[in-house]
Amino acid sequence: MSSYALFDESGKFLAGRVMSEADSSLQVELESGKRVKVKSANVLLRFAKPAPAELLAQAAAQAGEIDLDLTWEVAPQDDFGFEDIAAEYYGAQADAVQKAAVLMRLFDAPHYFHRRGKGRFKKAPEDILKQALLAIERKKQQQAQIESWAQELAEGRCPPPIREQLYRILFKPDKNGPEYKAVVDAAKRSQRAPLDLLKDAGAIDSPYQFHWRRFLFEFFPKGTGFPPLEAPAIRDELPLAPVQAFSIDDSSTTEIDDALSLQGLDGSGSLVFGVHIAAPALALQPGAAVDQVARTRLSTVYMPGHKLTMLPDEVVQRYTLQAGRDCPAVSIYFTLDRDTLNVLGSETRLERVPIAANLRHDQLDGVITEATLNGDAPADYAFAAELKLLWRLAKKLKAEREVIRGKPETFNRPDYTFKLDGVQGEEPNGSERVLIGQRQRGAPLDLIVAEAMILANSTWGGWLAELGVPGIYRSQASLAPGIKVRMSTKPAPHAGMGVKQYTWATSPLRRYVDLVNQWQIVACARHGRTAALAAPFKPKDAELFAIISNFDAAYSAYNAFQSSLERYWTLRYLKQEGMAEIDAAVMKDGLVRADTLPLVFRALGAESLPRGARVRVRINATDELTLDVHASVVARIDDPTTTDDDAVIDEADEEAAESAAPLALAIDVQDADTAPAPSETPPAAP
Repeated sequence: MSSYALFDESGKFLAGRVMSEADSSLQVELESGKRVKVKSANVLLRFAKPAPAELLAQAAAQAGEIDLDLTWEVAPQDDFGFEDIAAEYYGAQADAVQKAAVLMRLFDAPHYFHRRGKGRFKKAPEDILKQALLAIERKKQQQAQIESWAQELAEGRCPPPIREQLYRILFKPDKNGPEYKAVVDAAKRSQRAPLDLLKDAGAIDSPYQFHWRRFLFEFFPKGTGFPPLEAPAIRDELPLAPVQAFSIDDSSTTEIDDALSLQGLDGSGSLVFGVHIAAPALALQPGAAVDQVARTRLSTVYMPGHKLTMLPDEVVQRYTLQAGRDCPAVSIYFTLDRDTLNVLGSETRLERVPIAANLRHDQLDGVITEATLNGDAPADYAFAAELKLLWRLAKKLKAEREVIRGKPETFNRPDYTFKLDGVQGEEPNGSERVLIGQRQRGAPLDLIVAEAMILANSTWGGWLAELGVPGIYRSQASLAPGIKVRMSTKPAPHAGMGVKQYTWATSPLRRYVDLVNQWQIVACARHGRTAALAAPFKPKDAELFAIISNFDAAYSAYNAFQSSLERYWTLRYLKQEGMAEIDAAVMKDGLVRADTLPLVFRALGAESLPRGARVRVRINATDELTLDVHASVVARIDDPTTTDDDAVIDEADEEAAESAAPLALAIDVQDADTAPAPSETPPAAP
C-alpha cells in the first residue's frame, strides 16, 4: 500500500508520495513529479488514501464547513494537536481527509486559535476572540461600504463622505481610508481617471472652486479668518520729517509699504532722496500675537480679484502709509550729487513722515510717460519736478547695475493685469467676466519705484553686515541658466540685480522676511555699533533659518497658486472672447508663449520649430480643471530666414517649461489601472 505524507512548507500545506525515509528527513514526490526533501519534523500527517491531490481538494472543501465557534468551545485550554480536535469534532475514527480539514480550518483562523507550530494550537482567550471578531465584522462592514460607494461613483453619483474628503483623497490621502479605497475601486470598475470620475459624479462644484478649495485645504485648513487682534500703538516719540512724501501703487493696494520724497529741488541745501517704509516693527514684537499670525501666513497671497493679507486689515491700516497722515516710518535718505546724481552717502532715521499723496499706477501710467518726464511733452500732474529727477536717477541706477550684471535688463514682455467685473474685495465665484490688461515692464513709474527699492534694500543689507547684525538676504551666484536665487543669513552678491548684497526690507506689511529685516534695521538705527547686542535675532540664530525655510516654501506655493488662478482666468478669457486662434512665439520642447496673453502651453507641430519662431496656433480645447490647453500650430507667420534661433529664455520661461505637466494628484492612478497609454495622454500646459 502506498504511503503518503502531508507536510508544511513555509506556511503552505503540500502532500505527496513518500519515496524514501531517513532518520530525520523524507524524499517526497509531489503530483507534479517534483521530488523534495522534507524534514521529518515538518510532516504533519501520514496517510494511505486517498491520493494526495484528492486529499488536499476534499480537505479544503470540508474545512469551510467546520463550525469555528463549536470547535473553539470543545478545544482544551492547553496546547493541543489538530488530530485531537478532529477526534472531538468527527469522532475517534476521523479519517485523513477530516484530520486535514481540521488542520486547514485551525490554521486559517488565527483569531480563534493561536499557532504553536508543528500542527499544534492554543485557543484564544475569550476577550481577545471577541475583540478579533468585532474587528473582522467592522472590516466586513467597511468593505461593504467601500463597494457601495464605489458603485455609486461608477453610476455617476458622489456619496457625501467622499465629497467632504475630496481634497484629502486627491492630494493628501490616507490610502487605508474607505473613501480613498472607494475612489480607487470605482476607477478600476469604470476604467476612468479618478479626477474625471469625481467630476462627472458631481464631487466638484466648479473648476474655480476646485482650485480655490484645494489651496485652502493645503494652506488654510482652519479658514482664512484672523483671530481677534489688537494693533499695538507705536510708543516712540518720533520726530516729524521735513518732507512731503508720495507713494506709487495700484488702486487695489491697501498695504502701502513704501513712499518717496525729494528735498533740495529749489537749489537750497543738499539734494536728498528719501525712501520711507511703513514701520510695524516699531510696534510689533517678535513672539507677540500679531507676530505669530504673520509668521504663520508669511506673506500676502495674491490672486485675480481677491487677496489674503498677511495681517488683518485693522492692523494694516494702523501702519500703512495713508495719504493725509503723518505716518511712522523707517526712512533711508540718500544724498545725491546735483550734477551726476551719484549717491554720496545714506542715513537711516526713525520718524513720522507726512504722506501727501497715494499715486496710483492704473490712473497715471498713461499720463506719466517718458515724453513728459524727458520734457518732450507737458507734465501736468502732481510731483512733476520730483518724478522727472527720480526718472533720471532710476535710469542711472539701472545702468550702473547693468554694468555689474554684465548685460542689460530687458523688458520685452508686458506684465498682465486682471480685473473681474463686479468683484469689489469679495471672493470671486469663478464665473465673472474677466478683463486682461497689459502694463509694460520698465514703464517710468515702475522703474522709479523698483530702482528706489533696490537701492534701499541693497544699502540696508550692506549696513546690517557692517554692524555685524544678521539679516535675511537674497543672492544669486551668476546669471547662468539654472542658477536660482537663494536665501541666507549672510550677504552675498545678487547677479540678477547687479548689487553686492540684497535684502527684502521694503514690504513689511506684506512679507514676513521684510518685517524680520525691519526689526534688525530698527535695532541698528537705535543702537548703532552695539546693535548686534540689541537686535531681536542674533548671529546663527536658529529662528532665522527656520523663518527662511518656511517663508521660501510658502512664498513659492503662494506664487504657484497665483499663477494657476491667472491661468484659469486666462482660459476663461479665451472662451469668453471666442478666441479660436492666437499668435505665439515658440519656446522649447513644443512650448509656445501667447503674444498678448499670459499663457504658455504646448502646441502640436511646435516641437520641430526653432526657438523664437512666430506661429499661429489653433486652440482645440481647454480644461479649466486641469488647466490644460490642447492646441496645434496652423501656420508660421514669420520669415524663417530671420528667426532668432538663440532667443533668450529667462528664468520665468524655465519655470513655465518645468510646470508643463498634468495636475499632480496624490491618488495612485496606477493602483486604479486607469493611467492612459502614452499615445492617449493629451498635451499638458503649465
